[in-house]
Amino acid sequence: MSEDPQESLDLFDDHEEVVSEDGKKVTRKGIYLLPNLLTTASLFSGFFSIISAINGNFIASGMALFAAQMLDGLDGRVARLTNSQSLFGAQYDSLCDVISFGLAPAIIVFLWGLDSMGQAGWVFSFLYVAAAALRLARFNTYIGSEDTYFKGLPSPVASGMVVYFVWAMSSYGIQGEEVGAILATFTAILTGLVSLLMVVNVPYYSFKEIELKKRVPFFSMLFVVFIFALISIDPPIVLATCAFCYVLSGPVIWAVKALRK
Repeated sequence: MSEDPQESLDLFDDHEEVVSEDGKKVTRKGIYLLPNLLTTASLFSGFFSIISAINGNFIASGMALFAAQMLDGLDGRVARLTNSQSLFGAQYDSLCDVISFGLAPAIIVFLWGLDSMGQAGWVFSFLYVAAAALRLARFNTYIGSEDTYFKGLPSPVASGMVVYFVWAMSSYGIQGEEVGAILATFTAILTGLVSLLMVVNVPYYSFKEIELKKRVPFFSMLFVVFIFALISIDPPIVLATCAFCYVLSGPVIWAVKALRK
């Protein structure tokens, strides 16, 4: 029996991707290691946050999600800095984000307190997962765009708003049976609002204009050090406050633009 030269029987065949180089389309094999390792590390952090929540350790869940956010912010910038951007990397990053910033926060907030609401609790949790998936799917259609503003709340920040709130409450011993009906209802409303902001066309500053390769004033480095020092004082409270300010910035920007028209 003759073997079809177009058909490969290798179990681990190299990934092939058509790219544009000097105006020509060429086929390249393999994937870029460094940015995809960072993406995988972000996925692991998101997975670890789920496992921690299942074990009732919501503080560890919050820390793991923070690590996932940092790694997610690095992989894209590293890919651009090292000229190792690829369609595979973009799709892989988006799929991992569904786990880390879609599924993980929903499970964490459900296990922390929304489970006490019965069916309503898992409905709000599912709405968050669905909104995050829709937000990421829409973002995929804008890959390559360098707009100053995102359309809708980015899923990493949405996850931070939900999980950092849970982290802050847990750091004060409020979790499980300590989560009363009023707090559970507030958390459900918060989860619902964050879900809504991910899918509506509210503008959020993307920070894409910040270039890591360019020289910046010396004060900029001091500002970064100050931010890290501030976070170290009370991580969940500071991070939740930062997430809240960013979440609120979208409706404010939208209102200002609407008034100027």
